[in-house]
Amino acid sequence: MRNSVLSAALVIAPMTVFADPLPSWGTSASKHRIIEFVEAVTDPNGADYVTPTARVAVFDNDGTLWAEKPVYFQLTFAMDRLAELAKADPSVLTTPTLEAAAQGDLQAVVDGGHDALIEVLNASHSGISVQEFQASVADWLDTARHPDTDLPYDQMTYQPMVELLRYLRDEGFRTYIVSGGGLHFMRVFAEDAYGIPPEQILGTYADTTYETVEGTPTITKAPGIAFVDDKEGKPINIERTIGRRPILAGGNSDGDFAMLEWTTAGDGPRLGVLIHHTDAEREWAYDRESPIGKLVDGLDKGPDMGWVIVDMAQDWDRIYTGAD
Repeated sequence: MRNSVLSAALVIAPMTVFADPLPSWGTSASKHRIIEFVEAVTDPNGADYVTPTARVAVFDNDGTLWAEKPVYFQLTFAMDRLAELAKADPSVLTTPTLEAAAQGDLQAVVDGGHDALIEVLNASHSGISVQEFQASVADWLDTARHPDTDLPYDQMTYQPMVELLRYLRDEGFRTYIVSGGGLHFMRVFAEDAYGIPPEQILGTYADTTYETVEGTPTITKAPGIAFVDDKEGKPINIERTIGRRPILAGGNSDGDFAMLEWTTAGDGPRLGVLIHHTDAEREWAYDRESPIGKLVDGLDKGPDMGWVIVDMAQDWDRIYTGAD
């Protein structure tokens, strides 16, 4: 009788259903390893438990959290803004490079290399207060569309990565962006797009000045780059700004290699995650030969370091947040 009652209780007892924390990730080894890591470091009874204060996760932005083709979105913004400035005052186009950029000639800017890029950034990003600059970024995001997808740029975030960020925060992690993109540029959209507040964004930043303008204390963006948050600059900026070595780092290119290497070289449980762009049908396929998002060292050395190499075509059921 006792066994019968127990059997009946087991039949009618409600089953516990656990929600999938990463629903846009297909069933894969990559997803399993990420979840396994998070469960291990958040289990207070486990050998790999990490206290909440030490649960720091850092992510690159371009090519990791949102797309980066055919060119970094911030450069597209810079060229569009320069064209708008030239409509109001053609005298801002003081060089052939700036004239080409205002006409949308991306190839001319690319062919001009680093010096041409700095010219365009100085002309489009400086001589304006931070507040005015960020308002212009917000206006651009409201109206601009990607030439290939016709999506707003801030809807070309990767849904699987948005889910990963949310999952980590639900499990007591603090999530940071550590990107070569502009600090003031990313701070405009990152909180809405990723749930990451402005104070948890590390990026490249220009020189700035402080002055009182018509009675208003103002921080103005000046020409020149004060710090480039790329390659070895990433772990340097993390140490300087966050003050803790992360236990998880995510990137997609060799510009992120030093950040993942430094993160996973620490003591205790660590995880590096590399997004490998393999999906030419739903996005773009690129790695070793790409001028943007070049990935060589990560592919060659990452597996031996225990990093998760995410195959976008195989591991993600969905790509963009804004796409059906």
